Amino acid sequence: MKKDEEISRAPPLMALNHVSRLCRNVKESVEFYKNVLGFVLIERPHAFESFDGAWLFNYGIGIHLVQAKEVDKDRLPQTNHLDPMDNHISFQCEDMDAIEQTLKDHNIECIRREVEEGNGRIKIEQLFFNDPDGFMIEICNCENLKLVPAGSLGKIQLPIDRHVPPLELNEDHDQVVNRSGHNGGSNSVKKDLE
Repeated sequence: MKKDEEISRAPPLMALNHVSRLCRNVKESVEFYKNVLGFVLIERPHAFESFDGAWLFNYGIGIHLVQAKEVDKDRLPQTNHLDPMDNHISFQCEDMDAIEQTLKDHNIECIRREVEEGNGRIKIEQLFFNDPDGFMIEICNCENLKLVPAGSLGKIQLPIDRHVPPLELNEDHDQVVNRSGHNGGSNSVKKDLE
């Protein structure tokens, strides 16, 4: 293989696996990610039981929460600072009004803004708010924007289902419903109970 080919070859990455967050209180953060954003608490591997934390999963991504030690708490951001230009994670959403209502129901302050693209033909709605530890989250309808490679045509990797971690279901749950609410299909996982 030529040196130029080695440099241009993409690494064998598949998808973003998880985001890790340091927490003031893991239990409060778990409740936030479950009740506000719809994440599901999952079991952590036994190898990680030496420290207090929790793992959540949904929408193809994991959220790993780690209890901050007293000496680490000064590393956490302020909980009342919202700036859309600051560090954040972002989730795409199909119903911005429903998310905004959920935030209001939980008394969570947010900033809502609209950005226009293409001489106003495309409108991007955004909601910005903080989790209980001050980490900013964006909810948007950014799928309205076309994905246009800037000089990297042919290098974008779009994984199809292979990045989803294996799902082990217990006897109480015989199937997973895909995001459209229908059973089965390529976005669903079903356990054979027979």
